[in-house]
Amino acid sequence: MAAESGPGEPGKGKNVKGQISSKDTERPLDLLGSFTEIENCIGEQQPFKLLGILDVENIPCARDSVLYGSLGSVVAGLGHFLLTSRIRRSCDVGVGGFILVTLGYWFHCRYNYAKLRIQERITREGIKNKILYESTHLDPERKHTNSNSSN
Repeated sequence: MAAESGPGEPGKGKNVKGQISSKDTERPLDLLGSFTEIENCIGEQQPFKLLGILDVENIPCARDSVLYGSLGSVVAGLGHFLLTSRIRRSCDVGVGGFILVTLGYWFHCRYNYAKLRIQERITREGIKNKILYESTHLDPERKHTNSNSSN
């Protein structure tokens, strides 16, 4: 009968210091899981939603509106508190400041965003028409020579 190999001795499925057995190469991350599991966890990030309804990552102007609104809330509430020392009224002013600044910046930003989108659309159509009509008789930049004017 063969003697069983002890610790540190080469044997069946046991590691010798500095050697890697086939068991170790099958699953290199036993504690953390496989690489694909880690990649799946990283790739499946949920978008951040404020109050569960406002997706601030994907909606244009949402992030900036909320940030400026919170800053306006702190300034309005703290300013009112420093002037009057009334806590409850200062909280109310802070909430009102948040709503006013958030909505004000939201409408300002969305207006500029819509204006930019319209300019982009007009420019895109102009480039498309330039490519389409270039070197044709419909090209507005092409100089037309009239045979009657040569007389």
